[in-house]
Parts: sequence; structure tokens; C-alpha cells
Amino acid sequence: MPKIQVGDINLNYDLHGAGEPLLMIMGLGASSAAWDPELVNDLARKFRVITFDNRGTGQSDKPDAPYSIEMFADDAAGLLDKLDIPRAHIFGVSMGGMIAQEFALRHPARTATLTLGCTTAGGTHSVPPPPESLKILTAPREGVSPEDVIRRGWPLGYTAKYIAQHRDLLEAAIPRLLKFPTPPYAFQRQLEGTYTLKTYDRLPQIKAPTLVITGAEDVLIPAKNSEILAAQIPGAKLHIIPGVGHAFMGEGRDAFVEVFVPFAKSHPLTT
Repeated sequence: MPKIQVGDINLNYDLHGAGEPLLMIMGLGASSAAWDPELVNDLARKFRVITFDNRGTGQSDKPDAPYSIEMFADDAAGLLDKLDIPRAHIFGVSMGGMIAQEFALRHPARTATLTLGCTTAGGTHSVPPPPESLKILTAPREGVSPEDVIRRGWPLGYTAKYIAQHRDLLEAAIPRLLKFPTPPYAFQRQLEGTYTLKTYDRLPQIKAPTLVITGAEDVLIPAKNSEILAAQIPGAKLHIIPGVGHAFMGEGRDAFVEVFVPFAKSHPLTT
């Protein structure tokens, strides 16, 4: 993956496929390696897919300083600037969906379509995760092996049925995810950055065609949050995939692609 300077940092990115640009924004503490490779391959058959490591993850710079959702959104816009991409389809999941909301608000002319996956508007207008999920999310990472940190997080992303049936697949992904691990301090900086999310009152300003999508069994950002987002964004389409969890784009990959591709293709950049 090449690196490119964006503002005060270097961002690591990669390009896949050809067609209209699709910027994919990953969630809390995860690098672009967390994208399901099969999903990227599927989408690269239809789009020019841009994946990148948010500041604090992967091979991007990891400054030990306060992060914010606005900062992440401007990083993403700066990356598109450097790649000479004036407009793109924007797809973010979890914290990446928070960033995508802010991107659409701060850079509306650059947002061809907006897809918000398993995310929330935050604050008092959100439905928090159950206490057991929050305990896993915020559990100390010091003294825990990186492999076990990933395994500990599986129940946040996937249903118990999926974990039982696909444990070999999940185990096989660990080396890829840990090739460039996120340091504990950078994870904490990102987590604190999510607390800066302030989009709810501004969501009606979003003009881009919007798809809000999630898994019905999400125990990290409950599906009710997607209902709240879709109700607040004019004309937004809501799709809840049954039987899958927070990582719906992996666990429910085919169902997601079947909804997302026609949505994005129905709003070409040329219009």
C-alpha cells in the first residue's frame, strides 16, 4: 500500500478495481486490513475502491494527540484531494459511519452517495450498547496478547452462530489484522475521538442519496440507531439484514452487496 501526505500526517491507502470511486472508511481501532477481502473484491468489480488506514491505525501515522470525528472526515477528504478525486461514493462502518456522516456534512459537493453502516448519531439520540458489550469494548488492552484482544472482540462483531461455524476463518484472519497492529494509546485516542460526534441536529442538512444499513443482531451499535439515522436524514433508505451482527459486511456480505451496489449505481457521479 502506498502512503501519501494529507495535512499533518501520512495516510496509507490502496486502490482496487476500476469505475466510479468508492471510499470505504473503517471503524474504531481497525486498519483497512479489517475489510473482508472478498467484499473488497466484489465491490472492485463495480467500482474503483479506495481503502485506507485512519490516523492511529495500520501504516498511517499515529500521533499521540487528541483526535476528532471532524479531523477524521477532513483526513478522508484530503486523501481524495491528493488522489484527484472530486466526488465519490462514501461508505463508512461503525466509527467509519460517524466519519462518513461528518464527511457528508462538511463536504457535501464531494458526496455522490452516502452509506452508513452499523453506526449512530451518538449523544442523547442514540441507543447505547448493552453493558456487557461496553465492558468488552473498553476492557484494558495492556497485558493481553494482540491475538486475544481480537478473539475477545469477536462477540461484538459476529453472532454466536457465525463464530461457531466460521472459527477457522476468523482465526486465519488474525495474522492479517496484526501485521500492523493498533497501539493501545492510539486505540484510546480513537475511542475518545468518537465522543466528539455531534451530527444529529445537522443530519437533515444531508442532501446526498443515503443508505442506512446494519445487522439486526448488532450488540455493539444496536440496530435502533440505524432507524434513528434514517428518520433524521431526508429520503434515506433503511435496510436491516436479519440474522447478522455488527460486522454485517462480512457475516452478511452477499446480502449487503445485493442492496448496496444497485443503490450506488442508481446515483451515478455524472448526475
